[in-house]
Amino acid sequence: MKKIGILFGMENTFPNAFIERVNSKDSGFIAEAVTIDKVVQADPTEYAVIIDRISQDVPFYRAYLKNAALSGTAVINNPFWWSADEKFFNNALAEKIGVPVPKTVLLPSKERPENTSETSFRNLAFPMAWEEIFQYIGFPAYMKPHDGGGWKSVYKVVNPQDMWHKHEETGQLVMMLQEEIDFTDYFRCYCIGQKEVLIMPYEPRNPHHLRYAAEMKATGEEGERLLETIKDYTLKLNIALGYDFNTVEFAVRDGIPIAIDFCNPAPDADIYSVGRDNFEWVVEAAANMAIERAKAQVPGQTNLTWGTFVKDALGIPAQSSVAAPVPAEAAPEKAPKPAPASAKEVKVKTVAPKKAPKLVEDKGILPVPSEPTPKIPTKKAAATKAPAANSKLKKS
Repeated sequence: MKKIGILFGMENTFPNAFIERVNSKDSGFIAEAVTIDKVVQADPTEYAVIIDRISQDVPFYRAYLKNAALSGTAVINNPFWWSADEKFFNNALAEKIGVPVPKTVLLPSKERPENTSETSFRNLAFPMAWEEIFQYIGFPAYMKPHDGGGWKSVYKVVNPQDMWHKHEETGQLVMMLQEEIDFTDYFRCYCIGQKEVLIMPYEPRNPHHLRYAAEMKATGEEGERLLETIKDYTLKLNIALGYDFNTVEFAVRDGIPIAIDFCNPAPDADIYSVGRDNFEWVVEAAANMAIERAKAQVPGQTNLTWGTFVKDALGIPAQSSVAAPVPAEAAPEKAPKPAPASAKEVKVKTVAPKKAPKLVEDKGILPVPSEPTPKIPTKKAAATKAPAANSKLKKS
């Protein structure tokens, strides 16, 4: 009998409920917590599917999952892509596919990485174009790790001096500076299997256990259009990135949902934070997805999901994001049980959104000196490098 495994750490409620839910279905598969007693290169595992909830914190597990995927296990989410992905790239990709995101720039780390010296950074202008950066982003703003998560090392900064002060605390973290979105509504959305979406009102300013205790403010036709657009953007992002289990957060400003955070391949699914109704929905949807993927799994083949970003680069047709098709003899899986009304599951017809409007930039940028003759930087600061002709950091 094929097995469905779940790899997890300190969390308790979701893994146990997921295992029980899969095993309660007459699917022909058994679910259990993954057990690892040895990892031999190129050896297959006993699992058709593994749900990964912890490898972002345990490098040994990430290497185990890559080895398992190479031998045919359908790992959710794809461990190769997860290793490569980060939030700054996410923002850039979102802009390319027409999903609005906050204005964001990448910042060098405060401290040099280990085993580097001053000459390791001879390609970095000193100082950088800070005036243009600050004009582009504006204040207040948020500074956060470019590849972080879980609200770790996130700072609100109110002016350049405040940013410099807080940047001192970030060590070797590569940070990004992002404009603040003054929102009227905020949502967190589960996306399972790149097709099931649950839109949840969310209040990030509340204490952790009360963040899902929020109500949507937009009503009537405006609210319906907003939810339809949010679902469409959620699907577009996950299909492009190739995630089967993810959350996307949106801040709504002037009626436009702006994607704030959508690199959460092991999202919070604890009953005590997301609430019973949302918990019931995600357990059911994840169990159905895992069974569907187990039926589609072909031993010895690659059974990973790849996003359209990678597939387009390789010229692979985009009929399906899953490598192996469902065998013809497999019976179609039943649709997930509907969530209770309070969970606010949104069932809308997906429509292609209009091209996302560009966020307005502040053009009032101070002039900067012309670019000096390149030279290896020293402790003495060089002149600020002017922005490129096609840069968003425009000179006044």
